[in-house]
Amino acid sequence: MQRLTLALPGNEHFAGRLAQAYGSDVGRIETRRFPDGESYVRLHGEPAGQMVDLICTLTHPDPQFLLLAFAADAVRELGAREVNLVAPYLAYMRHDKRFHDGESVTSRTFARLVSSTFDKLLTVDPHLHRYPTLSAVYTIPTITLHAAPLLADWIANHVEEPLIVGPDEESEQWAGAIASRIGVPHAVLRKTRHGDRSVDIDVPDLSIWRGRTPVLVDDIASSGRTLAVAARKLAEQGMRKPECVVVHALFAEDAWAQLTPLFARITSTDAVPHPSNRIGLASLIADALSSGKTDPRG
Repeated sequence: MQRLTLALPGNEHFAGRLAQAYGSDVGRIETRRFPDGESYVRLHGEPAGQMVDLICTLTHPDPQFLLLAFAADAVRELGAREVNLVAPYLAYMRHDKRFHDGESVTSRTFARLVSSTFDKLLTVDPHLHRYPTLSAVYTIPTITLHAAPLLADWIANHVEEPLIVGPDEESEQWAGAIASRIGVPHAVLRKTRHGDRSVDIDVPDLSIWRGRTPVLVDDIASSGRTLAVAARKLAEQGMRKPECVVVHALFAEDAWAQLTPLFARITSTDAVPHPSNRIGLASLIADALSSGKTDPRG
C-alpha cells in the first residue's frame, strides 16, 4: 500500500528525511490565521487510497493539535485508507497523576483526543513514568520506539572514555542500557525536586572514574535545571567537563543559554528541531512504519 507523508509547518525537514528513508510520497499542509483568529488548513497532496502519516513533533501541542485535527479530518474526507500521527516528541505525558486537588490529569485527556482523531500513533521515548505503556492511556494502536541504541552508538563514536551518567533514579535503566551496549561504566545520581524550578542532586563518589568523560544522558531536556545542577556537582568532584546527550531537546525559556557553558558539548536527536541535533531518527521511524508492528496491548 502506498504512503503519503504530510508535515505540519515546522516539521517539513524531518518529514522529508523520513519520506526519503521510507520511499513515500511527500505532500505539505498549508496553514494560516484568519483575521478573527480561526485557522485555515489546506492539504497539498493526494491522500485518496493511501496510508497517510501526519508528521508533527508536539513541542507546542495546544496550537498544533487543533491544526492536526483539521488536517486529519480533511485527509479522511479525501479518501485516505488510514490516518496516522507520527509525533517524535509526544506532549502531555509528564502530568500523569493528580498532584494537587482539582488538577486535570492532562496526559489522559490528551490521549483521548489523539485516540479519537487518528488510527495509529508513533512516537519516540515517551515519558512513561507512571504508565507502564502507551496503551494504558491510548486506545488506538501505538508504536513506541527507543533511541537509546542510537545514543549509545553516537557516544561510542564521538566521546573518548565515556562514563554514562543518569541524572536521577528514573534514568537508571536508561543509562545502564546505553552503558551496557558500548561496554562502559555508568553511574546514577539522585534527585530531589522542590517544585518546577528547583532541584537538589546527590552525587556518589566518582573519583575512580576521574579519568573518564562524564556523559549525562536523559530523555527530555526542558527547564534544564536537573542537568545544570548535575554538571556543577560533577565539577565539584574534579571530573572532566561533561557531555550531554538527550533525545528530546525542548530547552524551554533560557535553558539552552544556561546549559551551554556547563558542558563540553550538548547533543540531541532530531525528534525536536534544535541546533544540538546530531542523531537522526528517520531510519528508525521508517523501519518501524515499514514493519507495521505495534505495541502489545494491555
